[in-house]
Amino acid sequence: MGLALHVLRDPLATLMRVAREYGDIVCIPVFRHYRIMLNHPDFIEQVCILQHTKFHKSTLTKDVTQRLLGQGLLISEGDFWRRQRRLAQPAFHRTRIAEYGSTMVECANTHMARWRDGEVCDIAEEMMAMTLDIAVRTLFGTTLNVKAEEVGKSLGFLMRYSMRKARSPIKVPENWPTPRNRRAERETQFLDSLVYGIIKERQAEGNTNPHNDLLALLMSAMDEDGTQMTPKQLRDETMTLFMAGHETTALTLSWTWYMLSENPAVEARLHEELQRVLGGRAPTVADLERLPYLRSVVSEVLRLYPAAYILARTSIAPCTIGGYDFPTDTTFIMAQWVMHRDARYFDEPEVFRPERWMDGLENRLPAGAYFPFGDGPRRCIGQGFALLELGMVIATVAQKFRFKLVPGHRVVPDPLVTLRAKYGIRVKVHFRD
Repeated sequence: MGLALHVLRDPLATLMRVAREYGDIVCIPVFRHYRIMLNHPDFIEQVCILQHTKFHKSTLTKDVTQRLLGQGLLISEGDFWRRQRRLAQPAFHRTRIAEYGSTMVECANTHMARWRDGEVCDIAEEMMAMTLDIAVRTLFGTTLNVKAEEVGKSLGFLMRYSMRKARSPIKVPENWPTPRNRRAERETQFLDSLVYGIIKERQAEGNTNPHNDLLALLMSAMDEDGTQMTPKQLRDETMTLFMAGHETTALTLSWTWYMLSENPAVEARLHEELQRVLGGRAPTVADLERLPYLRSVVSEVLRLYPAAYILARTSIAPCTIGGYDFPTDTTFIMAQWVMHRDARYFDEPEVFRPERWMDGLENRLPAGAYFPFGDGPRRCIGQGFALLELGMVIATVAQKFRFKLVPGHRVVPDPLVTLRAKYGIRVKVHFRD
């Protein structure tokens, strides 16, 4: 059994314990398989950057995400991945992403208008709804005709379903008509219907209503050989954007409000900076350069609660890491959750202290010590979009509201495909004077 039961019971604590007790490179037995855990920046740099051509996304990663994302950028490999990345790259150019700043602020204001002073809400659900609206409007130039909580529940169920299947020693075939398999099929069809609906709506418009969003770029993108994405490829990339474009950002925003609630001095300093620079007006993209403490808050949240809390790679050729020779088909795991809490690189690593980023810490850290968006050629293509959205939403919301965690409510990180809060984050909403 190895560490299988420990991983099932509390994966995050197990990873931390293994790293602290066994060091920088550890062989972890799980059932009849082995995972090599890397807990040193140099080794992580070898896998993600210096020897990246010897590695593919792990089978575990593909098993967990393939039902939802197909062969999207997140898990495709080789020449096909390079082609898709090349087609998608212009859609994420910095100048194009900056055009979405005003839409992000507009969506935030629309959602804030529904909040009432003194009400209690699950801020995680609120952020899911807000970022879903932002993603659909900026990425796809449309709106959804379903409630955001329906999308959130579908994604949440499918993540738990996929992770449970991947971690379980007993593999029940997906075509067996069990209650969970039947629901997984329904939820997948529901999300597919939304994505295909968006694509069909755009195709039906033809050239009568030109758009300038990411979906339009993907649909019109043409490779060097003159080919475009097939409908299935377009669906997979759209679903990847649909999920990654709101899920990970929503989680980071949720963890931000939680940490600000628990650290009033940080919250006060952030508000002071926003008042001094913005004076109550809506932020613009240009303002973000003048808000260094806001950027530091985001960096610190991404350090302690990275939405992508673990990476896994499988070798497709023999490799040498940390003085050990490994054969083909060896799976390596690298946990942001662990590395971002390593006292060798972060003083008082468990303490939420945005000030640590104010003097250029990120530039001094070795590659592999801090990688909330991954690293190397497979670094998240949407990093710029996510950082822009985080800055615009926090600057908009924090000027008008503050949140206090409901007394007695347990906030427990839940490591699914992404790092969610197991019981949500229930807060009391307060208007600012």
